[in-house]
Amino acid sequence: MTNAYESIAKGLQEAIDLNKGKDIAAKTHRLEPVDVGELRRKLGLTQLEFASKFCISVSTLRHWERGDRTPHGPALALLNVVVKEPKAVMRALA
Repeated sequence: MTNAYESIAKGLQEAIDLNKGKDIAAKTHRLEPVDVGELRRKLGLTQLEFASKFCISVSTLRHWERGDRTPHGPALALLNVVVKEPKAVMRALA
């Protein structure tokens, strides 16, 4: 029981330190934020085309473009790949 407690406590402290911007021993991956509206315009797509191509709702896309919400998780990962390799992603999704 002590080992489990110590492991949980250590993980919690690392999460707190990471949130404060401190360096921690664990590997972390932070994706860059994406200006979704700018990306969509660079790709030459309408909101409807962009949403359809990337399987997101138009409503979600509009929230992202207005800044009410921000993409996170798998959506943010995909958008970062699109920013870096737009032609490859567009070919793969064709």
